[in-house]
Amino acid sequence: MATPEGRMRSIWYFVGLMLLVAGGLVLAAGLGDLFSPPGRSTVLAETHPAVWWSAVMIVAGGLFLYYNRDSHHDVHG
Repeated sequence: MATPEGRMRSIWYFVGLMLLVAGGLVLAAGLGDLFSPPGRSTVLAETHPAVWWSAVMIVAGGLFLYYNRDSHHDVHG
C-alpha cells in the first residue's frame, strides 16, 4: 500500500494495524467474559488475562502505528 506521496508503507505499520485490531477483538471477548463469566472456570480466571493482554496488544499496536505513521525513508533511494 502506498502513501498519498507514492511511497510504500513499512511492514511494521501493518504489524501495528494487526495488533491493534486483534487487541480490540481480544478486549471485546475479555470484557464479555468479565461481565458474563463462563460456566467453567480456569485456575487464573480471576486475573482476567484477556483484558491485560489485549491492553498490551493495543499499546504495542498503537506504538507501531505511531512510529511508522509517516515514514521519512524513501524506498527507492
